[in-house]
Amino acid sequence: MERFVYTASPSRIVFGADSIDQLPAEIERLGATRALVLCTPNQREQAQAIADRLPGRIAGIFDEAAMHVPIETARKARALASELKADCALAVGGGSTIGLGKAIALESGLPIIAVPTTYAGSEATPIYGITEAGLKKTGRDARVLPRVVIYDPRLTLSLPLDLTVTSAINAMAHAAEGLYAHDGNPVISLMAEEGIRACAAALQPLRENPRDLPARSQALYGAWLCGTVLGAVSMGLHHKLCHTLGGTFDLPHAQVHTVVLPHALAYNASAAPEAMARIARALGVADAAMGFFELARTHGAAVSLKAIDMPAAGLEHAADLAVSNQYPNPRPLEKAALRALLGRAWEGAPPQA
Repeated sequence: MERFVYTASPSRIVFGADSIDQLPAEIERLGATRALVLCTPNQREQAQAIADRLPGRIAGIFDEAAMHVPIETARKARALASELKADCALAVGGGSTIGLGKAIALESGLPIIAVPTTYAGSEATPIYGITEAGLKKTGRDARVLPRVVIYDPRLTLSLPLDLTVTSAINAMAHAAEGLYAHDGNPVISLMAEEGIRACAAALQPLRENPRDLPARSQALYGAWLCGTVLGAVSMGLHHKLCHTLGGTFDLPHAQVHTVVLPHALAYNASAAPEAMARIARALGVADAAMGFFELARTHGAAVSLKAIDMPAAGLEHAADLAVSNQYPNPRPLEKAALRALLGRAWEGAPPQA
Protein backbone atom coordinates (compact mmCIF):
# COMPACT_ATOMS: atom_id res chain seq x y z
CA MET A 1 0.00 0.00 0.00
CA GLU A 2 1.23 3.48 -0.82
CA ARG A 3 2.12 5.92 1.94
CA PHE A 4 -0.54 8.47 2.83
CA VAL A 5 -1.52 11.12 5.37
CA TYR A 6 -5.01 11.34 6.83
CA THR A 7 -6.21 14.04 9.24
CA ALA A 8 -9.59 13.44 10.87
CA SER A 9 -12.04 16.33 11.19
CA PRO A 10 -12.45 17.66 14.75
CA SER A 11 -16.11 18.55 14.19
CA ARG A 12 -18.67 17.02 16.52
CA ILE A 13 -21.39 15.29 14.46
CA VAL A 14 -24.88 14.79 15.91
CA PHE A 15 -26.90 12.70 13.45
CA GLY A 16 -30.42 11.33 13.30
CA ALA A 17 -34.12 12.12 13.23
CA ASP A 18 -35.03 14.62 15.98
CA SER A 19 -31.36 15.35 16.70
CA ILE A 20 -32.30 19.05 16.65
CA ASP A 21 -33.58 18.35 20.16
CA GLN A 22 -29.92 18.20 21.20
CA LEU A 23 -29.28 21.81 20.14
CA PRO A 24 -29.69 23.40 23.62
CA ALA A 25 -27.19 20.94 25.06
CA GLU A 26 -24.74 21.57 22.21
CA ILE A 27 -24.97 25.34 22.68
CA GLU A 28 -24.34 24.86 26.38
CA ARG A 29 -21.41 22.55 25.64
CA LEU A 30 -19.80 25.42 23.71
CA GLY A 31 -20.45 27.79 26.59
CA ALA A 32 -22.32 30.14 24.24
CA THR A 33 -24.94 32.55 25.56
CA ARG A 34 -25.45 34.92 22.59
CA ALA A 35 -25.92 33.02 19.34
CA LEU A 36 -26.46 34.91 16.10
CA VAL A 37 -28.82 32.84 13.95
CA LEU A 38 -28.12 32.96 10.21
CA CYS A 39 -30.50 32.04 7.39
CA THR A 40 -31.76 33.10 3.96
CA PRO A 41 -34.92 35.24 3.69
CA ASN A 42 -36.88 32.15 2.60
CA GLN A 43 -35.84 30.19 5.68
CA ARG A 44 -36.61 32.86 8.24
CA GLU A 45 -39.58 30.94 9.65
CA GLN A 46 -37.62 27.72 10.05
CA ALA A 47 -34.70 29.59 11.64
CA GLN A 48 -37.07 31.35 14.04
CA ALA A 49 -38.56 28.02 15.11
CA ILE A 50 -35.07 26.72 15.89
CA ALA A 51 -34.16 29.95 17.70
CA ASP A 52 -37.25 29.50 19.87
CA ARG A 53 -35.64 26.35 21.27
CA LEU A 54 -32.95 28.53 22.84
CA PRO A 55 -34.69 31.09 25.08
CA GLY A 56 -32.21 33.53 26.55
CA ARG A 57 -29.36 32.37 24.32
CA ILE A 58 -30.15 34.19 21.06
CA ALA A 59 -28.52 37.54 20.26
CA GLY A 60 -30.49 38.03 17.04
CA ILE A 61 -31.32 36.68 13.58
CA PHE A 62 -29.63 37.73 10.34
CA ASP A 63 -31.78 36.55 7.43
CA GLU A 64 -29.90 37.91 4.43
CA ALA A 65 -27.63 34.98 3.52
CA ALA A 66 -27.18 34.85 -0.26
CA MET A 67 -25.71 32.54 -2.87
CA HIS A 68 -21.90 32.64 -3.28
CA VAL A 69 -21.54 34.86 -0.14
CA PRO A 70 -21.25 38.38 -1.60
CA ILE A 71 -18.62 40.37 0.29
CA GLU A 72 -21.20 43.10 1.02
CA THR A 73 -23.43 40.61 2.84
CA ALA A 74 -20.47 39.19 4.73
CA ARG A 75 -19.44 42.64 5.95
CA LYS A 76 -22.98 43.42 7.07
CA ALA A 77 -23.24 40.15 9.01
CA ARG A 78 -19.81 40.63 10.58
CA ALA A 79 -20.78 44.10 11.76
CA LEU A 80 -24.02 42.82 13.28
CA ALA A 81 -22.24 39.98 15.07
CA SER A 82 -19.84 42.49 16.60
CA GLU A 83 -22.61 44.95 17.48
CA LEU A 84 -24.69 42.26 19.21
CA LYS A 85 -21.62 40.80 20.95
CA ALA A 86 -22.48 37.37 19.57
CA ASP A 87 -20.35 34.52 20.88
CA CYS A 88 -21.54 31.87 18.41
CA ALA A 89 -22.99 31.66 14.89
CA LEU A 90 -25.91 29.26 14.41
CA ALA A 91 -26.23 28.62 10.66
CA VAL A 92 -29.57 27.11 9.65
CA GLY A 93 -29.77 26.24 5.96
CA GLY A 94 -27.62 25.17 3.02
CA GLY A 95 -24.29 26.19 1.59
CA SER A 96 -25.14 29.88 1.31
CA THR A 97 -26.01 30.22 4.99
CA ILE A 98 -23.18 28.06 6.28
CA GLY A 99 -20.83 29.95 3.97
CA LEU A 100 -21.94 33.20 5.56
CA GLY A 101 -21.17 31.77 9.00
CA LYS A 102 -17.71 30.92 7.71
CA ALA A 103 -17.21 34.47 6.44
CA ILE A 104 -17.93 35.73 9.95
CA ALA A 105 -15.68 33.14 11.59
CA LEU A 106 -12.84 33.88 9.19
CA GLU A 107 -12.55 37.40 10.56
CA SER A 108 -13.62 36.92 14.18
CA GLY A 109 -12.96 33.26 15.03
CA LEU A 110 -16.59 32.96 16.19
CA PRO A 111 -17.49 29.26 16.64
CA ILE A 112 -20.14 27.90 14.26
CA ILE A 113 -22.92 25.42 14.90
CA ALA A 114 -24.29 24.24 11.56
CA VAL A 115 -27.79 22.86 11.05
CA PRO A 116 -27.85 21.77 7.37
CA THR A 117 -31.17 21.63 5.54
CA THR A 118 -29.70 20.62 2.15
CA TYR A 119 -26.95 18.25 1.00
CA ALA A 120 -24.36 20.91 0.20
CA GLY A 121 -21.59 19.52 2.42
CA SER A 122 -20.10 22.89 3.34
CA GLU A 123 -20.72 22.17 7.01
CA ALA A 124 -18.10 19.39 6.96
CA THR A 125 -15.24 21.46 5.55
CA PRO A 126 -12.74 24.18 6.49
CA ILE A 127 -13.29 25.68 3.01
CA TYR A 128 -14.76 29.14 2.60
CA GLY A 129 -15.78 31.15 -0.45
CA ILE A 130 -16.53 34.86 -0.80
CA THR A 131 -17.50 36.66 -4.01
CA GLU A 132 -16.15 40.12 -4.66
CA ALA A 133 -16.27 42.10 -7.91
CA GLY A 134 -17.69 39.13 -9.76
CA LEU A 135 -14.96 36.68 -8.71
CA LYS A 136 -15.46 33.94 -6.14
CA LYS A 137 -12.34 33.42 -4.07
CA THR A 138 -11.99 30.27 -2.00
CA GLY A 139 -9.58 29.18 0.68
CA ARG A 140 -9.06 26.88 3.64
CA ASP A 141 -8.83 27.96 7.25
CA ALA A 142 -9.36 25.88 10.39
CA ARG A 143 -11.30 28.75 11.99
CA VAL A 144 -14.25 28.30 9.63
CA LEU A 145 -14.85 24.59 10.27
CA PRO A 146 -18.09 24.31 12.27
CA ARG A 147 -17.51 23.03 15.80
CA VAL A 148 -20.79 21.13 15.80
CA VAL A 149 -23.01 19.86 12.98
CA ILE A 150 -26.54 18.72 13.71
CA TYR A 151 -27.88 16.50 10.93
CA ASP A 152 -31.62 16.06 11.41
CA PRO A 153 -33.28 14.54 8.33
CA ARG A 154 -36.67 15.85 9.48
CA LEU A 155 -35.42 19.35 8.64
CA THR A 156 -34.96 18.27 5.00
CA LEU A 157 -38.46 16.83 4.48
CA SER A 158 -39.72 20.04 2.89
CA LEU A 159 -36.77 20.44 0.53
CA PRO A 160 -38.33 20.61 -2.98
CA LEU A 161 -37.62 17.59 -5.16
CA ASP A 162 -35.72 19.59 -7.80
CA LEU A 163 -33.38 20.99 -5.17
CA THR A 164 -33.11 17.58 -3.53
CA VAL A 165 -31.76 16.14 -6.78
CA THR A 166 -29.29 18.92 -7.60
CA SER A 167 -28.14 19.26 -3.99
CA ALA A 168 -27.45 15.51 -3.80
CA ILE A 169 -25.51 15.56 -7.08
CA ASN A 170 -23.59 18.56 -5.78
CA ALA A 171 -22.65 16.43 -2.76
CA MET A 172 -21.63 13.50 -4.95
CA ALA A 173 -19.37 15.82 -6.96
CA HIS A 174 -17.23 16.32 -3.84
CA ALA A 175 -16.75 12.58 -3.48
CA ALA A 176 -16.16 12.02 -7.19
CA GLU A 177 -13.26 14.47 -7.25
CA GLY A 178 -11.98 13.11 -3.95
CA LEU A 179 -11.44 9.76 -5.63
CA TYR A 180 -8.79 11.21 -7.97
CA ALA A 181 -7.37 13.90 -5.65
CA HIS A 182 -3.58 14.14 -5.72
CA ASP A 183 -3.57 14.09 -1.90
CA GLY A 184 -6.18 11.39 -1.46
CA ASN A 185 -5.93 8.37 0.80
CA PRO A 186 -7.70 5.01 1.34
CA VAL A 187 -9.91 6.28 4.17
CA ILE A 188 -11.26 9.14 2.08
CA SER A 189 -11.76 6.85 -0.91
CA LEU A 190 -13.96 4.57 1.21
CA MET A 191 -16.01 7.56 2.36
CA ALA A 192 -16.27 8.88 -1.18
CA GLU A 193 -17.57 5.68 -2.74
CA GLU A 194 -20.04 5.09 0.08
CA GLY A 195 -21.20 8.72 -0.04
CA ILE A 196 -21.95 8.49 -3.76
CA ARG A 197 -23.75 5.17 -3.28
CA ALA A 198 -25.92 6.48 -0.43
CA CYS A 199 -26.90 9.74 -2.14
CA ALA A 200 -27.66 8.09 -5.47
CA ALA A 201 -29.70 5.29 -3.87
CA ALA A 202 -31.89 7.82 -2.04
CA LEU A 203 -33.06 9.67 -5.15
CA GLN A 204 -35.56 7.19 -6.58
CA PRO A 205 -37.40 6.69 -3.24
CA LEU A 206 -37.51 10.47 -2.80
CA ARG A 207 -38.84 10.91 -6.32
CA GLU A 208 -41.71 8.59 -5.35
CA ASN A 209 -42.21 10.22 -1.93
CA PRO A 210 -40.22 13.37 -1.06
CA ARG A 211 -41.16 12.90 2.62
CA ASP A 212 -39.66 9.41 2.88
CA LEU A 213 -37.73 9.82 6.15
CA PRO A 214 -35.42 6.78 5.74
CA ALA A 215 -34.48 8.00 2.25
CA ARG A 216 -33.90 11.53 3.57
CA SER A 217 -31.69 10.02 6.28
CA GLN A 218 -29.70 8.06 3.70
CA ALA A 219 -29.21 11.16 1.53
CA LEU A 220 -28.08 13.23 4.51
CA TYR A 221 -25.70 10.47 5.62
CA GLY A 222 -24.25 10.37 2.11
CA ALA A 223 -23.95 14.15 2.03
CA TRP A 224 -22.01 14.12 5.30
CA LEU A 225 -19.55 11.58 3.87
CA CYS A 226 -19.20 13.55 0.64
CA GLY A 227 -18.69 16.79 2.55
CA THR A 228 -16.04 15.15 4.71
CA VAL A 229 -14.21 14.16 1.53
CA LEU A 230 -14.39 17.74 0.28
CA GLY A 231 -12.89 18.99 3.52
CA ALA A 232 -10.04 16.47 3.60
CA VAL A 233 -8.51 16.52 0.12
CA SER A 234 -8.00 18.86 -2.82
CA MET A 235 -10.61 19.33 -5.50
CA GLY A 236 -9.80 19.54 -9.21
CA LEU A 237 -11.27 20.72 -12.50
CA HIS A 238 -14.93 20.23 -11.68
CA HIS A 239 -14.94 22.46 -8.60
CA LYS A 240 -12.75 25.10 -10.22
CA LEU A 241 -15.12 25.32 -13.18
CA CYS A 242 -18.16 25.52 -10.93
CA HIS A 243 -16.68 28.29 -8.79
CA THR A 244 -15.75 30.20 -11.93
CA LEU A 245 -19.19 29.84 -13.50
CA GLY A 246 -21.15 30.41 -10.29
CA GLY A 247 -19.22 33.40 -9.01
CA THR A 248 -18.69 35.15 -12.33
CA PHE A 249 -22.13 34.61 -13.86
CA ASP A 250 -24.19 34.33 -10.64
CA LEU A 251 -25.51 30.88 -11.51
CA PRO A 252 -27.28 28.64 -8.97
CA HIS A 253 -24.67 26.60 -7.13
CA ALA A 254 -26.12 23.09 -7.01
CA GLN A 255 -27.46 23.30 -10.56
CA VAL A 256 -24.06 24.30 -11.92
CA HIS A 257 -22.49 21.28 -10.21
CA THR A 258 -25.17 19.03 -11.67
CA VAL A 259 -24.60 20.23 -15.22
CA VAL A 260 -20.80 20.34 -15.15
CA LEU A 261 -19.98 17.10 -13.27
CA PRO A 262 -20.49 14.60 -16.13
CA HIS A 263 -18.34 16.72 -18.46
CA ALA A 264 -15.53 17.21 -15.93
CA LEU A 265 -15.46 13.46 -15.25
CA ALA A 266 -15.32 12.70 -18.98
CA TYR A 267 -12.42 15.14 -19.34
CA ASN A 268 -10.48 13.36 -16.56
CA ALA A 269 -11.59 9.78 -17.31
CA SER A 270 -8.53 8.59 -19.23
CA ALA A 271 -6.19 9.94 -16.54
CA ALA A 272 -8.08 8.49 -13.56
CA PRO A 273 -9.44 5.06 -14.54
CA GLU A 274 -9.55 3.63 -11.00
CA ALA A 275 -11.56 6.60 -9.73
CA MET A 276 -13.99 6.25 -12.64
CA ALA A 277 -14.43 2.55 -11.90
CA ARG A 278 -15.27 3.26 -8.27
CA ILE A 279 -17.73 6.03 -9.20
CA ALA A 280 -19.43 3.76 -11.72
CA ARG A 281 -19.65 0.98 -9.14
CA ALA A 282 -21.21 3.32 -6.59
CA LEU A 283 -23.80 4.46 -9.15
CA GLY A 284 -24.42 0.94 -10.40
CA VAL A 285 -23.59 1.88 -14.02
CA ALA A 286 -20.95 1.08 -16.63
CA ASP A 287 -19.63 4.62 -17.20
CA ALA A 288 -19.16 7.25 -14.50
CA ALA A 289 -19.67 10.37 -16.64
CA MET A 290 -22.72 9.05 -18.46
CA GLY A 291 -24.04 7.68 -15.19
CA PHE A 292 -24.22 11.16 -13.68
CA PHE A 293 -25.62 12.64 -16.89
CA GLU A 294 -28.45 10.10 -16.94
CA LEU A 295 -29.01 10.37 -13.18
CA ALA A 296 -29.66 14.10 -13.52
CA ARG A 297 -31.83 13.72 -16.62
CA THR A 298 -33.86 10.83 -15.16
CA HIS A 299 -34.73 12.84 -12.08
CA GLY A 300 -35.67 16.00 -13.97
CA ALA A 301 -32.63 18.18 -13.32
CA ALA A 302 -31.30 20.59 -15.92
CA VAL A 303 -28.40 19.13 -17.91
CA SER A 304 -27.38 22.27 -19.79
CA LEU A 305 -25.84 25.57 -18.76
CA LYS A 306 -28.21 27.25 -21.18
CA ALA A 307 -31.17 26.04 -19.10
CA ILE A 308 -29.80 27.73 -15.97
CA ASP A 309 -29.20 31.06 -17.75
CA MET A 310 -25.50 30.89 -18.53
CA PRO A 311 -24.87 33.35 -21.38
CA ALA A 312 -23.25 31.75 -24.43
CA ALA A 313 -21.15 34.90 -24.82
CA GLY A 314 -19.45 34.10 -21.51
CA LEU A 315 -18.08 30.67 -22.44
CA GLU A 316 -14.79 31.97 -23.85
CA HIS A 317 -14.18 34.08 -20.75
CA ALA A 318 -15.01 31.12 -18.52
CA ALA A 319 -12.46 28.97 -20.36
CA ASP A 320 -9.82 31.68 -19.92
CA LEU A 321 -10.52 31.89 -16.20
CA ALA A 322 -10.43 28.09 -15.85
CA VAL A 323 -6.81 27.94 -17.04
CA SER A 324 -5.62 31.20 -15.49
CA ASN A 325 -4.46 29.54 -12.28
CA GLN A 326 -2.97 26.07 -12.51
CA TYR A 327 -3.97 23.50 -9.89
CA PRO A 328 -3.61 19.73 -9.46
CA ASN A 329 -5.87 17.75 -11.80
CA PRO A 330 -5.46 14.25 -13.25
CA ARG A 331 -5.35 15.60 -16.82
CA PRO A 332 -3.46 18.76 -17.72
CA LEU A 333 -5.62 21.82 -18.34
CA GLU A 334 -5.92 22.56 -22.04
CA LYS A 335 -7.75 25.73 -23.12
CA ALA A 336 -9.19 24.33 -26.35
CA ALA A 337 -10.42 21.13 -24.68
CA LEU A 338 -11.98 23.07 -21.82
CA ARG A 339 -13.71 25.42 -24.22
CA ALA A 340 -15.15 22.40 -26.02
CA LEU A 341 -16.23 20.92 -22.67
CA LEU A 342 -18.04 24.13 -21.76
CA GLY A 343 -19.71 24.21 -25.16
CA ARG A 344 -21.13 20.72 -24.68
CA ALA A 345 -22.24 21.61 -21.16
CA TRP A 346 -23.98 24.73 -22.46
CA GLU A 347 -25.83 22.75 -25.10
CA GLY A 348 -26.73 19.86 -22.80
CA ALA A 349 -24.96 17.35 -25.03
CA PRO A 350 -23.80 14.03 -23.52
CA PRO A 351 -20.32 14.11 -21.94
CA GLN A 352 -17.38 13.30 -24.20
CA ALA A 353 -13.74 12.58 -23.41
